[in-house]
Amino acid sequence: MLFGRGIPRTRLGPSFNRVWASVTVSSLGDGMSFVALPLLAAQLTADPRQIAMVSLAEQLPWLLLGLPSGALADRFDRRRILWLVDAARALLVGALAAAVAADIVTIPLLALVAFLLGCGQTLYSGAWAGMVPALVAPNALTRANARLQASSLTTDTLLGTPLGALLFGIATALPFAVDAVSFATAAALVFILRGNFQPRSQPASKTWTALRRDTTEGVRWLWRHPLLRRLCLASGITNLVGGGLIAILVLYARQTLDLSNLGFALLVATFALGGVAGAMSTPRLTARFGAPRVLRLTAVGTAVAAVVAGAATSGPIAGMGIAAYGAANLAWNVTAVSLRQSLVPAQLLGRVAMAYQMVIGSGTALGAVAAGFTAHAFGLRVPFYAGAVLLFAASLIGTRPSDKTALLSRSTPTVDGDATEVQPR
Repeated sequence: MLFGRGIPRTRLGPSFNRVWASVTVSSLGDGMSFVALPLLAAQLTADPRQIAMVSLAEQLPWLLLGLPSGALADRFDRRRILWLVDAARALLVGALAAAVAADIVTIPLLALVAFLLGCGQTLYSGAWAGMVPALVAPNALTRANARLQASSLTTDTLLGTPLGALLFGIATALPFAVDAVSFATAAALVFILRGNFQPRSQPASKTWTALRRDTTEGVRWLWRHPLLRRLCLASGITNLVGGGLIAILVLYARQTLDLSNLGFALLVATFALGGVAGAMSTPRLTARFGAPRVLRLTAVGTAVAAVVAGAATSGPIAGMGIAAYGAANLAWNVTAVSLRQSLVPAQLLGRVAMAYQMVIGSGTALGAVAAGFTAHAFGLRVPFYAGAVLLFAASLIGTRPSDKTALLSRSTPTVDGDATEVQPR
């Protein structure tokens, strides 16, 4: 129970542990590329608009493929989608490493690679939406999601970003080569996963018309669920802010705080330090205070942290603000994802999750563009302050005190709008 006094200790099981290992390994390579890509872009240009365009290219697939990827995940074996996508991403990042080594990389090429990686991430996320509920018991969802988030942050941001900066200094192509290996390893771990990950209730028809109808069904279900609709809007706002700050962070670290490449990587790593603490404390926080209150408080926390980071005059002060931002942001994410998995029927998880993710991805893409142009016009601190105002607004939109009663009843709308009892997963 998300609102129970005790914290369930249901065993997560070997299948979950294999998926957890896959995510952890892949995240290490992602962390290296995460810091190496903006560093490479900053070598090619000092214009925040062009650097933001690379971030925008990575987020565009959420608009183009978000809804179809959810419908595909509700039709086909989700495990197969995961390992095929990771294998394709291994080849793509390997090709980027070769291009970097050959010194033929340009901003347009980086944007193209970012777009293709974003396509892979969108398809991966559609299949991933139903994996955790299929692997663990309903009362272990929050703990499983917290472990995944904490492990991903530890290897991605806390370990991967500093290591990526160091490897980037040794050889520019090296972080991307390691990321390619991590994708291949992650694909192999999911490939050997045993179990049936085909959706329990599959659509009878597999025509494109039926696919479009199934996609619409997921959007309609999300729209008719009042709590998830408001939570989706609030998540879109928080990701608009987060996407914008990420897009300009490399220039903020270099030009405003006068940090080196390693200093930038360490600044990013502080997000993970706070994020791990936030993710691991979420099960206890939701058990004690309830998910709606945790969501409201963490949204306010990110607003305050954004102001601290934007007003910083040194790396350590900015790091403190970013660490606090990471703690509040990850507590928000774990709580929101667990709520969604708990409330959405299994046969609709992929479609509803990707309708939700499309809003989030759109927010991230718009945030990257808005922050790039805002920073160019008004300076690199202004996006932090503007983001704080939006984050405070998200705290007012996301949940209400009455949501606790609604969640305890688990009453959710069906596609035709009638109420039905849905068992949490």
